[in-house]
Amino acid sequence: MIWEIGDRRFESCNVIYKVDGEYGDLSNMSNAHPLTVNGVIVKSSEALYQVCKYPSHPDWQQDILDAPHAMQCKMKAGKAGRPKEIRTDWLQVNVSIMRWVLRVKLACHPQRMAALLRWSGQAPFVELSRKDAFWGAVEEKEGVLKGENHLGRLLTELRENVRTKFAEGKEAELLKVEPLAIPDFNLLGHPITELAGTGSFGSPKPHREPKPAPAADSQSGK
Repeated sequence: MIWEIGDRRFESCNVIYKVDGEYGDLSNMSNAHPLTVNGVIVKSSEALYQVCKYPSHPDWQQDILDAPHAMQCKMKAGKAGRPKEIRTDWLQVNVSIMRWVLRVKLACHPQRMAALLRWSGQAPFVELSRKDAFWGAVEEKEGVLKGENHLGRLLTELRENVRTKFAEGKEAELLKVEPLAIPDFNLLGHPITELAGTGSFGSPKPHREPKPAPAADSQSGK
């Protein structure tokens, strides 16, 4: 599919849509990759992102964490009365928090996440969404997605970071994730501490070889 943002156009993108799709494991809606933060089991990356909205409400955080599926976590975070209590700097820190969440997911599941990222070719990731043009991109006409696609851009950025660390022989550094240097970065009443993943990257490739780099076009210059 094609992704357009402003006057830039990217072809043959790596599309994230259904959780059982080719890149479904990278979706925040996947329940297949639970995380551990401060010793707390978090069922999905979506759940971790949502609880970060309410650092001063550990009871709300627990309610979100108790939801069995990622979509239900999102719905609980948006329950009546809650959105007005979102941390006041949310619009300034939400992208940084999502970047941190993705790093945590990589550290907790290094073999699967690193393989998907490393062998995804050069095309950018794009999250196909029905209506969210901030985190994803919306199909405005057949085969053409438009939106800011912040989640896809963060995954593309993470892919480059992973490849650089592997090229330098420093991939073990990806297993450590520092907490964000922002006020009230708390989980269930306690400051979030450094995460140290205990898994290994292994060496398996995903089920396919990487795509070649997308063809250059006159608008993107890629």
